[in-house]
Amino acid sequence: MATTGLYSQHLHNKKVLYLRNTVITIVLVVLAAATLFPICYMILSAFGPNVSTAGNMRTIFPSRFTLESFKAFFHFSDYSLRWILNSFVVAAGVVVGNVIFASMAGYAFAKIRFKGSKVLFGLILVAMMIPYQVTQVPLYILMVQKFSMTNTYAAMILPGLCTAYNIFLCKQFFTGLPTPLIESAKIEGCNQFQIFTKIILPLSKTVLAVMAINTFMSSWNDFFWPFLVTNDPSMYTIQVGLKQFKFANETLFAPMMAGATISALPMFVLFFALQKYFMEGVTIGAVKG
Repeated sequence: MATTGLYSQHLHNKKVLYLRNTVITIVLVVLAAATLFPICYMILSAFGPNVSTAGNMRTIFPSRFTLESFKAFFHFSDYSLRWILNSFVVAAGVVVGNVIFASMAGYAFAKIRFKGSKVLFGLILVAMMIPYQVTQVPLYILMVQKFSMTNTYAAMILPGLCTAYNIFLCKQFFTGLPTPLIESAKIEGCNQFQIFTKIILPLSKTVLAVMAINTFMSSWNDFFWPFLVTNDPSMYTIQVGLKQFKFANETLFAPMMAGATISALPMFVLFFALQKYFMEGVTIGAVKG
């Protein structure tokens, strides 16, 4: 009887576990579908007929697949290709700046003792808590009115050249590196710059890759700041250029979706090519060895 009871309890637990896993799977599938639906709709609309408004496309799947919308996107403006190039230039400049300056600042805060380091790092932590939109007004006054940098790459790159979050990320990672390794290099006669370039950087490929990926994505997708500091169509980024497809009375819907698909392509490539770095970026710096 005891064996029968144990067997019945085992079957009951198995049914409960199966039911729970089924419910979790259904919830995850629904959430995934809700997340992916806008992306799928964007891509399907881009490969559909060249319609002017979303109301003309009443079905998710287009009546026919065509490249008309992509042709309309590139023919819409003489600067369509320039918009994509501008986005690459700005994103690359911001990435290079952060990889160099944020890593150097992170190393200084983590491994170099200097007066006021804790206060400065505290200010950086405070800066991380300030909403991005709050800084736009003083930045705009500084860049546009003070230095007259409207319609320049410098105006779009300099404000993001070294971010507080990337300094914090590097500092947390460098703190976990063994200090005796640095002390040994000092005994061998290396200065701080040599230690940083020959020892620290080769050990920090993971954090630098994560920082570069996240920074590129953030800069590539940025709309608000490039929109503020540019009014010349030849200097628009792809995100600002897409706004030109919306008019007072109508929206060039399909060409805009084609442009959005083109602008999302680098993100897809980055994610699938460097997926392991995305996963590492979730926990990097969280645990100090």
